[in-house]
Amino acid sequence: MSTPVRVRFAPSPTGPLHIGGVRTALFNYLFAKKHGGTFILRIEDTDQNRFVEGAEQYIIDALNWCNIPYDEGPGKDGGYGPYKQSERKGRYRAYAEKLVETGAAYYAFDTAETLEEARKTAEANKETFIYNHHNRLAFENSLTLSSSETQKRIAAGADYVIRFKPELKTLEMFDEIRKNITIETALIDDKVLFKSDGMPTYHLANVVDDHEMEISHVIRGEEWLPSMALHVLLYESFGWTAPKFAHLPLILKPTGKGKLSKRDGDKMGFPVFPLNWTDPKTTEFSSGYKEAGYLPEAVVNLLAFLGWNPGTEQELFTLDELVQAFSLDRVHSAGAKFDPEKAKWFQQQWYVQQDDAVVGDAFAKALQAKDISYGSTDFVTMVVALVKERAVFTDDLFELAGFFFIAPTSYDETAVKKAWNEQTGTIMNEVAAVVTACTVDTASGLSDAVKNWIKEKELGMGKVMMPLRLALVGSLMGPDVFEIAALLGKNETANRIHTACKKLS
Repeated sequence: MSTPVRVRFAPSPTGPLHIGGVRTALFNYLFAKKHGGTFILRIEDTDQNRFVEGAEQYIIDALNWCNIPYDEGPGKDGGYGPYKQSERKGRYRAYAEKLVETGAAYYAFDTAETLEEARKTAEANKETFIYNHHNRLAFENSLTLSSSETQKRIAAGADYVIRFKPELKTLEMFDEIRKNITIETALIDDKVLFKSDGMPTYHLANVVDDHEMEISHVIRGEEWLPSMALHVLLYESFGWTAPKFAHLPLILKPTGKGKLSKRDGDKMGFPVFPLNWTDPKTTEFSSGYKEAGYLPEAVVNLLAFLGWNPGTEQELFTLDELVQAFSLDRVHSAGAKFDPEKAKWFQQQWYVQQDDAVVGDAFAKALQAKDISYGSTDFVTMVVALVKERAVFTDDLFELAGFFFIAPTSYDETAVKKAWNEQTGTIMNEVAAVVTACTVDTASGLSDAVKNWIKEKELGMGKVMMPLRLALVGSLMGPDVFEIAALLGKNETANRIHTACKKLS
């Protein structure tokens, strides 16, 4: 691309960052990196009434955890700062005044009571109140007041807002995802651009900041699509070249009906936020993917496929592979249904690709938290190598491999009925002797010794293998029984066999 690619993720610090916001950040990041561009974080905190302490840091922490850190933003000045709108507020009034001077905006002195009365009148007539070209001349504003009266009121400190006056025309626009869009600007209301408290509204600040930061592409959620016409008109009114727009599809509930919300996660038992969050005002807790045990690679891979596909059968992508494959051309316009089970699938796929030592270290910490002795980290790592492929989270490992660390004291009743009879105790005591006498205590050595003995005794495999597993594990689950025996060691294996014989015979 001839113009340098500069994209921004511009959340409001009003609470935890929803995974829909993370998906927006991810797509901006992928697009920027694909084209050698810059990914910017801008904090849009013009609404101070909704500001939540800690939310800004949460946003930064979430992006860092997902391994999609911003290139420019708070603490990373690239020459286009400040990157918080509250720190930029001194510059917005001049832009709003410029629009008034050119006739693209006007001062409005209407009180809240006047506007509420107008709304009630419209409702009584079964109409929707909209402040625009139809009725703007019926209100107190600089279009109906003389210039001297307008300036007199401003000088006297009267409350006022600055409203936009859209040019009436058929507006032709283009969205990189939704393609050609046409709208009649007569349908647009006269949006407030500058508020009586001296702060800009989102619409003015957004357009001014994008222009000043030289944003080339605005990639944002579908919920902002209705604002696109207003923003394009603002660019035209300022005489600026608008960035290219791309509005991402909604992330839908698992049912496919409606936008995914925290309530859906609470109801169905899955997170909708990247990290844990406790609201400082209400102390309400929201669970996050990180603390639930998900890997950032899995979450990023999942989010990438919510509204985009590579056009191939490949589903597992590293972040670098996503950068290379990503294209706005392959982003859908239709909503993307969130599937909690698919999230677990991505997690499992990435979990098994981790190095055994990394998983072993995490498992060792989990065992330590349970006050369970585990010997050495090397031993834990060897255990992990046997069971990791059946795990989705580190928490699953204890269920899959807890018997390595705690000898069974009870036995699955169904398994006992299937694997143990009156002769089993005698047979298993002999197996214990074979194990103890084995000179090669590897899995293959133990396997050869026991299987040769079975062959000599002309016993069926089931008469030995199932009760052996039951004795070592407490059930008929687990990896190869001789791998288990080798890790437990000959003495512990024999001890467990003897214990099972005493309890079950």
